Amino acid sequence: MKVSDILRVKGGTLFTVTPSQPLAEALRTMAERDIGSLVVMEHGDVVGLLTFREVIQAIVGNGGNVGDTIVRTVMEDHPMTCTPDTEIDEVRRMMLGRHARYMPVLTQRTLMGVISFYDVAKAVVDGQDFENRMLKAYIRDWPVEEDSAPAPQQ
Repeated sequence: MKVSDILRVKGGTLFTVTPSQPLAEALRTMAERDIGSLVVMEHGDVVGLLTFREVIQAIVGNGGNVGDTIVRTVMEDHPMTCTPDTEIDEVRRMMLGRHARYMPVLTQRTLMGVISFYDVAKAVVDGQDFENRMLKAYIRDWPVEEDSAPAPQQ
């Protein structure tokens, strides 16, 4: 299974923010859209990722306030990315290795979407469920072989 399979199910809605945008505005978008991340775009390029992790660290560091903080000062400026052709198992390893919950998906420099660790876990579970159903159907339809050899005498 590939990242493109997840994106096909998720749809193409993307939410982005600019580095110079106030953090309070980005938080409002995240809350209204019920999303855990925003891709930070500048001049058509991905320049960062803002997730609830960075937001919480910024708020705690600022005494519990957002204040005049802008996105650039709190965003992750080197987010891990993948392509639509990346295998889900590879994405899972990458996300686990860096404790990443979100990953932008790029085709060269074009943003195609964002996948979350939840999306990856759901895809893996759905794939396993499908495989289990197929195996059970196969076993249920297993042809009964007639035993030509006589049963051993006891």
